[in-house]
Amino acid sequence: MIPGPLNALTDVPGLLVGQHHRLDEGWATGTTVVLAPDGAVGAVDVRGGGPGTRETDLLDPTHLVQRVNAVVLTGGSAYGLAAADGVMRWLDERHQGVPVGPDPHQVVPIVPAAVLFDLWHNAWGNRPDAGFGALACAAATDGPVAQGTVGAGAGAQAGWLKGGLGTASAVLPDGTTLGALVAANPHGDPLAPTGLPWAAHLGLPGEFPLRVPDQRELDRVSREFPASRLNTTIGVIATDATLSKAECHRLAVVAHDGLARAVRPAHSMFDGDTFFALSTAKRELPVADGVFGEIGRAGRLDELCTVAADVVSRAITHAVLAATGLPGLPAFRDLFPSALPTSGPSPKS
Repeated sequence: MIPGPLNALTDVPGLLVGQHHRLDEGWATGTTVVLAPDGAVGAVDVRGGGPGTRETDLLDPTHLVQRVNAVVLTGGSAYGLAAADGVMRWLDERHQGVPVGPDPHQVVPIVPAAVLFDLWHNAWGNRPDAGFGALACAAATDGPVAQGTVGAGAGAQAGWLKGGLGTASAVLPDGTTLGALVAANPHGDPLAPTGLPWAAHLGLPGEFPLRVPDQRELDRVSREFPASRLNTTIGVIATDATLSKAECHRLAVVAHDGLARAVRPAHSMFDGDTFFALSTAKRELPVADGVFGEIGRAGRLDELCTVAADVVSRAITHAVLAATGLPGLPAFRDLFPSALPTSGPSPKS
């Protein structure tokens, strides 16, 4: 198995990613938008005890709407849900949504959203609004995805150090592509006692060229958690395989396995951990020769789910490694420079 050309969610055909954030005086927050111009089958799974979400009920496999037009990941806690209004407006102007009338402009865009808590890193009134969502849409491309202290990860905090936005992908031997995009802002610790990310061992060859940090660096780090422990990790796992809403839901469920492998503990009462799953349905889900019916398809779905969990873990690891610190909130690269490669190619991102 290999990563896609960009090692990013945008390796999944049919998806675009756009971001907008502010990191100037009094600001450390942002919004990340995943656009599906042709629509995508969508599902969601919420495991955290304190979620902030929008339009998640309609993703239930038994409910009417089958496809979504965008997914919004944003900072700002519940206030940040306003960013989805800007995404709705942007899509409406382009007549993208569920048709509800005979004319092309008579559509309702389907835009599920989830938020993370980053309010302590901003002046209280500084949080994403509709303008953030619209600007993120305007910036959306199918190219490389910026990682670290960007977009929804701009103000993210991973336990006791700086979190961020990360992405990763994998291409299966049959050509099926999976991608993940995660804003890592967990209550739990993303680093093992060695000082390396818990999930670094899940990287594909050459992806995380890390060394165990120098003992002096480890001794200087107290790992003291802040008094406020309001967090949340939110993300999207996507594939180009044709999946039903129920099958997408299974993909969203196992995305949380990837979170649990990369962060300890996960899914606390102070987190709002939420993962969306998308299928752009650009290719059929192949079933092995001689295996028929539902059993054969279920086996292929299990293979997808196994890879999906690892892709999420890798995306979270990229988020932590790519993050740059904020005042009073150092990043991995600030604390453990000896762990990072000093020469040669950088990790593919």
